[in-house]
Amino acid sequence: MPHSPASAPSRLLLTVSGGQLIAAAPGERPPRRGRRGPRRLAPYARLFATPGTVAFTVPNLVARLPSGMFGVATVMMLTAHHGSYALAGAVVAAGLVLATVAGPLIARLVDRHGQARVIVPAALLTATGHLGLLACVALGAPVWSYFCCQLLTAAQPNTGGLSRARWAHLHRGPAAGAVAARHTANAFEQAMDELCFMCGPVVAALLCTALFPEAGTLTAAVLMLGGTLAFAAQRRTEPPPARQAVPGPPPLRAPGMAALLGTFLCVGSLFGAMEVVTIAFAEERGQQALAGAVLAAQAAGSAAAGLLFGLLRPRGTVRGRFTRCVAAMAVLMSMLPLAARAESLLLLAPVLLIAGMATAPAMVTGMTLIQQVTPAGRLNEGMTLAVAALLGGIATGSAGGGALVEAHGAVTAYAFPMAAACLAAAVTAATRPRRPTTAR
Repeated sequence: MPHSPASAPSRLLLTVSGGQLIAAAPGERPPRRGRRGPRRLAPYARLFATPGTVAFTVPNLVARLPSGMFGVATVMMLTAHHGSYALAGAVVAAGLVLATVAGPLIARLVDRHGQARVIVPAALLTATGHLGLLACVALGAPVWSYFCCQLLTAAQPNTGGLSRARWAHLHRGPAAGAVAARHTANAFEQAMDELCFMCGPVVAALLCTALFPEAGTLTAAVLMLGGTLAFAAQRRTEPPPARQAVPGPPPLRAPGMAALLGTFLCVGSLFGAMEVVTIAFAEERGQQALAGAVLAAQAAGSAAAGLLFGLLRPRGTVRGRFTRCVAAMAVLMSMLPLAARAESLLLLAPVLLIAGMATAPAMVTGMTLIQQVTPAGRLNEGMTLAVAALLGGIATGSAGGGALVEAHGAVTAYAFPMAAACLAAAVTAATRPRRPTTAR
């Protein structure tokens, strides 16, 4: 850059753009190069600039994808050998019920002894259960042995909660930057949850139909075990274990926790009913093959909204944002019965896409609240309680939605997920924590 004459103003405004140093006279703004896209993604760039974050995120996603595969893979495997959806549903439901009990207990061990020491044997037990079920089905073992194998699958670690705990540890504290980083991290994790539950069933169905009925379960077990082992090997980002019991009430009795779990239970009921009713809606119209794509629209809307929500700067209190997000979810879910009356999957899919956009922000903010009310040394247990509430809600919603379909048809049954969303909003609005929650 040439030097200015001595009579020229001595101060220049400097900026770097595209690797070049650019000068502007006083009073002028430096020229701006149009690269707004990367700037909008800056919160995620800053998030993954922390050393070790990519190294634990990638294997965690590999370990998490099977969570969306096991259910569909088990159903397709059992129906191929027995032709009974009742048996397949009972086996899957048994695993869900057991997971709601075992999950928090395993998470408590994780908080006490560290992630790697607990999740490696837990993943081995889980893989043994799924591969044992595969062997029992293929070899024609008695049906009761299927349920015995499901006892072991309940040991599956809550991989999403493990990843969230690492983000919370890396960005702990009340500083504004840490609070914003946790918000972005929770949004990213929620979007990845939606992505796994959107792609998992598709991958499982493709494997079971293109290869052999046991291929989905076999692949999911290998991915879960391999991803968990690789995740556990990333020790430098692992939160330190508490080593001893954390003083104070357990997470279940923490102020505000019961109300949050009540909301998560209602949201889980929404998810469970939505899946069953949408499949029935498609089957009633002879378009069952499109049910997966329609449900994927809801997950896609939620994933996209989650990623966009992570780019926003959090404003106001977390409790206020949570109340507004759940209320928005109730409003959007209220469109479902109206769309169903048109009796068209082409109309229902975009409505589900739009309705799903309120799901991720509500879940992101809810998980942030869970992290705030849970004692610092028992974070995995607190987040796993939320997942257990969701699983319990999914089981309840699946049963309730299915019963309503049998009694009144799928169009009327869409009132169930709408009612669950409205109940979640009512619970959130009517309850308040006993003491103000503070960011950590």
